[in-house]
Amino acid sequence: MIERYSRPKMKKVWSEQNKFDLWLKVEIAACEAWAELGKISKSDIAKIKKASYSLDRVNEILKITHHDMTAFTTAVSESLGPESRFIHLGLTSSDVMDTALSLQLKEAAAILREDIAGPYYRTGKQGYRT
Repeated sequence: MIERYSRPKMKKVWSEQNKFDLWLKVEIAACEAWAELGKISKSDIAKIKKASYSLDRVNEILKITHHDMTAFTTAVSESLGPESRFIHLGLTSSDVMDTALSLQLKEAAAILREDIAGPYYRTGKQGYRT
């Protein structure tokens, strides 16, 4: 995004941090689905729900792997023990990326809906609002 044209709320939606946060949310949701099917134990899913990553660590790994999903899943796996084997189980990179992108689009649309419904736009005033 172009810094001077980016509104804070929208900038946050499209940030690297939010993208990876949503990737983690998708990965955990997939693991929860596996747990519902009995493929992941309750104790493992409890640990997986506490998974985390460091954006700095993702970027370090990315310099080596040159693959964002591999860097991300490696960083997440480092926050776990043996249960890390379930991260990305049965998923493709596109499954995670596309699902997270749809969540970002929903977040962005909610901001736009809020703005359209807000008093600023109902008054008919024109111009850029920060």
